[in-house]
Amino acid sequence: MTDHPSGLVAEVFEAQRDRLRAVAYRVLGSHADAEDVVQEAWMRLARQDMAGIGNLAGWLTTVVGRISLDLLRSRRAHPESASEEAFAGLLVTPDDDPAPDEQAALADAVGLALLVVLDSLTPSERLAFVLHDMFAVPFRDIGRILGRSADASKMIASRARRKVHAADRPTGSGREHREVVRAFGAAARSGDFEALLRVLDPDVRLTVDTPDGTVVTLGATQVAAGARMFSGEAARGRAVRVNGSPGQMSWRPDGTPLSLIAFTVTEGRIAAIHIVVDPARLAAINLPVPG
Repeated sequence: MTDHPSGLVAEVFEAQRDRLRAVAYRVLGSHADAEDVVQEAWMRLARQDMAGIGNLAGWLTTVVGRISLDLLRSRRAHPESASEEAFAGLLVTPDDDPAPDEQAALADAVGLALLVVLDSLTPSERLAFVLHDMFAVPFRDIGRILGRSADASKMIASRARRKVHAADRPTGSGREHREVVRAFGAAARSGDFEALLRVLDPDVRLTVDTPDGTVVTLGATQVAAGARMFSGEAARGRAVRVNGSPGQMSWRPDGTPLSLIAFTVTEGRIAAIHIVVDPARLAAINLPVPG
């Protein structure tokens, strides 16, 4: 039995809803999933004895963190069930010197670009980084969610922070990143396996969205073995920027989108490749016209 009437419980929860939704969205990268997580947190709160909760905001953050972590781990185990929403909002522009209005649009897209980088982290790294660096949750509380000590959680967040910062080097990185992608394309076309391994991060993640679902390949050896698929797309396509990072876009003869490839380059190597060939997902992205 709770000492608080249900109306007061709802009022207290509503005061926390926006913050909880923001936490879940940053961890998961999907508005729909974030809403589901917050709703699940409310259902759990409704079953709780409020007298046993000393810090309601902290309790709710912990619950949202645990639910989100479980969902991240489920995505990793079953990548075909991962949400499409984060990729649908990406900004895709021709790979030319951006006009002033494009510069502003790229600045607005920083949040989405960060989500792409966060996608390359492990579930534990992503949760620790988001909770601590974005929402100032103490490592002691993060450790309770991860089932680790505060010191271990601090190390996990630090590792994630290094990866995020390495993928977000604004000074002179655009040209360097395009050169890495060009080297990858040349190696793919020539079938130079050793050259492919030199430009791929050992833990590179390849995600392909097809009409039949999402296929994920992990590791440089596996990605390099299938790299021939990129040569045909590159020959037909046009260089684009996906939230400022290198990409490749191709169209059918009738002008409808055929494929989009986005590359994430970290420390001089390709850390992630995301290919979209599913017409439904391509239709959800704001794409440039053939040119």
